[in-house]
Amino acid sequence: MLRRSGAGYTAVPSWIYALAAVGALFVMLPLVAMLAKVKWSQFIPLVTSESSLTALGLSLRTSAASTALCIVLGVPLALVLARGNFPGQRVLRAFVLLPLVLPPVVGGIALLYTFGRQGLLGRSLEIAGIQIAFSTSAVILAQTFVALPFLVVSLEGALRSAGGKYEAVAATLGARPSTVLRRVSLPLVLPGLASGAVLAFARSLGEFGATLTFAGSLQGVTRTLPLEIYLQRETDADAAVALSLVLVAVAVIVVALSYSSPRKQKAEAEATR
Repeated sequence: MLRRSGAGYTAVPSWIYALAAVGALFVMLPLVAMLAKVKWSQFIPLVTSESSLTALGLSLRTSAASTALCIVLGVPLALVLARGNFPGQRVLRAFVLLPLVLPPVVGGIALLYTFGRQGLLGRSLEIAGIQIAFSTSAVILAQTFVALPFLVVSLEGALRSAGGKYEAVAATLGARPSTVLRRVSLPLVLPGLASGAVLAFARSLGEFGATLTFAGSLQGVTRTLPLEIYLQRETDADAAVALSLVLVAVAVIVVALSYSSPRKQKAEAEATR
């Protein structure tokens, strides 16, 4: 039987709400416990120390750069996966999404054996005078490696939901593929692209394992905020908790922004009807 909920009905049983409450508590209680451990009287000095500000600034800069790189590489990948039709398409999708389930430290090792001094491409780059491993560039590549699937999944889903009828109409009117992409496809899925970019930024900001393995932990060069939190945990637990709260606050803002995009997309769709 459908249960009345406000002006409409819901098919959700009461016991589902109970399990959902347990799941919500499972996520929220650790955050509440962390809030309880913060020494608020020392919070500002702890998060504004030189090492903390340096790590935060580096994290924001590298996350912005990796998000831009995700857009440059992820938009073509999403378009090919959503609109293309070629042999091996499923295999390509599987490899693109692999970093979602791959342990970050494994990704860091893979990057090291690709761009390191003795890596697949690293030897040629070393001869050309370009060193990537254990540099800020390595941080950006590590973040891009783990964040790229988030943008591809979000944008591919938006492209499939939008369908191809508008693109087909534009093509029958004589528009070239590049024109259709620029004037129809991308504007149509712009909210999905924005949502994917925000999620990629959030994932880049929280990256730890691949960064530590591939880039190391050099202050001001590769030591991002997650690495700073890990190191502070060994020497100053209060600073680690305070910095963790900063990272959580930034993540909450980013996730809130990512969920605002689908709502805007729905409102725009309803306005065009």
